[in-house]
Amino acid sequence: MVNAGEALFRPVRAGNAFEETVERLLQAIRLGVVGAGERLPSERELAERLGVSRVTLREAIRALSDAGYVESRRGRYGGTFVNESLPGPPEPDGKVDAVTLEDSLSLRYVLETGAAEMAAARSLSPADRQHLTGTLAEAAGAELGDYRRKDSRLHLAIAEVTASGSLTTAMADARTRVNQLLDRIPLLPPNLEHSNAQHEAIVDAILAGDAPAARQAMAEHIEGTASLLRAFLS
Repeated sequence: MVNAGEALFRPVRAGNAFEETVERLLQAIRLGVVGAGERLPSERELAERLGVSRVTLREAIRALSDAGYVESRRGRYGGTFVNESLPGPPEPDGKVDAVTLEDSLSLRYVLETGAAEMAAARSLSPADRQHLTGTLAEAAGAELGDYRRKDSRLHLAIAEVTASGSLTTAMADARTRVNQLLDRIPLLPPNLEHSNAQHEAIVDAILAGDAPAARQAMAEHIEGTASLLRAFLS
């Protein structure tokens, strides 16, 4: 299984080291890779994995702390921790044009249906299976305000069990784009109930090793979300 943290905390480009470090850390938080109340990797580890200086990393962490996403604690059990309550999404800046919307939806469709199919085609380890069922349960039991992160974490878990680091990275980037769109529309309880049922069907198909069924279940799930986004944003 590929760890999504490894996929997200990859070396940044030298030209925009501070900005990309903020982006990677924020991506890991918003996608639930580092959950509420959890500790980020140590400064030394993060700096090495991101390929940045510890000065740059500290500046990025300070920016996220000032914005309300993390807090730093001192002492033996200190470090940088994700806040239990996170800031809401920023106010939308202008309309989403049709080309941007369809581009994001098309990329998501290709990546996520492919990931579900690949996951089902693999011989999953007990740890893989536990990862899928655990993230499924967390998404199903998520509070409304935390649903988006738990939902994202489940979808990333499907990519992780494909054992493809490149796919997991691409999925994280695509999911970030989709979440920026989802943040513009309301969370609808009937849709979330339907979404949870679809999640269960996807995971069941993956665990059963039924690749065509996993792909189809994911396609139906993604098409439902796409319909809502087009309805609200087109």
